[in-house]
Amino acid sequence: MTSSSMSRTSSPARMRSLVRGWRGGGRRVAFVPTMGALHEGHLSLIRRARRRADRVAVSIFVNPRQFDRAEDLERYPRDLGRDLRLCRLEKVDACFTPAAGALYPPGHRTEVRVTGLESVWEGASRPGHFAGVTLVVLKLLHIVEPDLVLLGQKDAQQAVILERMIRDLDLPVRVLRAPVVREPDGLAMSSRNVRLTEVQRRAAPVLHRALVRARRAAREGERSPARLLKRIRREIEAEPAVRLDYAAVVDADTLEPLRRMEGRVLIPVAAFLGRVRLIDNVQFRLP
Repeated sequence: MTSSSMSRTSSPARMRSLVRGWRGGGRRVAFVPTMGALHEGHLSLIRRARRRADRVAVSIFVNPRQFDRAEDLERYPRDLGRDLRLCRLEKVDACFTPAAGALYPPGHRTEVRVTGLESVWEGASRPGHFAGVTLVVLKLLHIVEPDLVLLGQKDAQQAVILERMIRDLDLPVRVLRAPVVREPDGLAMSSRNVRLTEVQRRAAPVLHRALVRARRAAREGERSPARLLKRIRREIEAEPAVRLDYAAVVDADTLEPLRRMEGRVLIPVAAFLGRVRLIDNVQFRLP
């Protein structure tokens, strides 16, 4: 299938039928769920999907259920024409672009929650956010029915929650988590980066620098999460344009705070630069 033959549909029934046709013909299907405003991070997921499957499906849907602030939903960047052009260039086979009413028809009442994982860190800062994420991803997986779904490591807590949901509900889909894609100065690529002022953009890489130095300290023998967090906070808070929301040192699987640095460690951070909120993380293993 060539790049010019990408199918686009907003119909859940049509999307399901299309993928079932591929799978009925013995083709392996990979799925990349997105909210549009595509950047190199998304494109890297699509390319990885292409290497792992015979057909690649992408969804573009700005999910209102996962925004805790109406202002954030309103400001979220949207350029569907550009997103579709990028998908065609990356030889995506099908793009699913549903309207909100197709996924949340009148009378929709169901919620999907992953208890114990959704209410901490990012969930504590954005109440209800992960309930919106799990609901829409579960619906998309039921519609697309892929063999493989690709998630980005930048949204590490989201990936942990979705992996747990997929395991707990015995969904017949394999998860592939891909590394964070970064700008040359280390800033994690995000659709929100375009909203940064010049001053904020110059300040934003401090998140990555603080995380890299924390990881280096851990690998060099630091085993106290408290001391590591003190380092991170000191470095980030020294940047006047950045206001730290949270930083944590947690188990990469359970998201529980670590008392001692060992095993699979995840260090997530979130910070405000003016009205723009950015997240980042590093993950590594210690003996």
